[in-house]
Amino acid sequence: MRRRTPPPPSPLPQRDGVDPVRLRLPVEGPWATVRDHLVERLSGAGPGAVDALLGKGGVVDADGRPVPADAPFRPGMFVWFHRTPPTEVPVPFPLRIAYRDEHIVVADKPHFLATTPRGGHVTETALARLRRELGIPSLTAAHRLDRLTAGLVLFTVRPEERGAYQSLFRDRQVHKTYEAVAPCLPALALPRTVRSRIVKERGVLTAREVDGEANAVSHVELVERAPTPLPGPGPARRLARYRLLPETGQTHQLRVHMTALGIPILGDPLYPEVTAPVPADDFRRPLQLLARELAFTDPLTGRHHRFRSTRTLTAWTSYAAWAAGQ
Repeated sequence: MRRRTPPPPSPLPQRDGVDPVRLRLPVEGPWATVRDHLVERLSGAGPGAVDALLGKGGVVDADGRPVPADAPFRPGMFVWFHRTPPTEVPVPFPLRIAYRDEHIVVADKPHFLATTPRGGHVTETALARLRRELGIPSLTAAHRLDRLTAGLVLFTVRPEERGAYQSLFRDRQVHKTYEAVAPCLPALALPRTVRSRIVKERGVLTAREVDGEANAVSHVELVERAPTPLPGPGPARRLARYRLLPETGQTHQLRVHMTALGIPILGDPLYPEVTAPVPADDFRRPLQLLARELAFTDPLTGRHHRFRSTRTLTAWTSYAAWAAGQ
């Protein structure tokens, strides 16, 4: 089997903790110049964006030399450039460090902060913040949490060691414990293990359960019921706190499984039904889901780690404040 040649290192430094974009030109195509290909490939950037980037020398080759607008198209050529980052609203919550050594960083992420750059969240992400604040440009994420979920995330310091830690998640050797606040359903028998097949289609906000072999497994336990009902008219309703132990890591798995049990997680804008999208500057009523613990044996040092988030789920400690968006 032929080994794929690794790409050359980036000739451009990071900006604000964000890597430059690397593109490899196709091995064949109708384009006469690099510009022609970039205009077609980056059509979403808007009229004139590519010409402006080329005009200021913002596109470079593997040697760091600016690519001129009339540079001929070269199949397989690598180019790098920095995108103009979107305007982002700063997430006004601290990103805490739970642990750090020469191999890993474990961060305790707040709600509303994305793990890695994606879409409209680029510099306001846990990865970019940590790179800036810790001065570790090589830092990478070993896994991800949803932007709306708070809690522990594992990052690796050295790129060549990332695979060893990612394999822990792939091989289910990381023990993950989540906490959630959701309605109390007295008739629901717990603990129980939920198994189903979950699919998430590109471009669709929600994941869904379908027929077929299970690819998502979650263990759900009741921790405690709220002693008093929620305020408001109508039949008395109570909340409960749950412990969630996922054996697999499908997108939105815990949120889908809790909804399927009839106890959707408080503050979820997608399940059981999609409400209005949460604006980037709306930090009220966070999703009441927390990645509470991570435990694993370090593949490089052999040391057994167990980390615990110090964050709280505000709907449990003060439902009135959470409901009021305070």
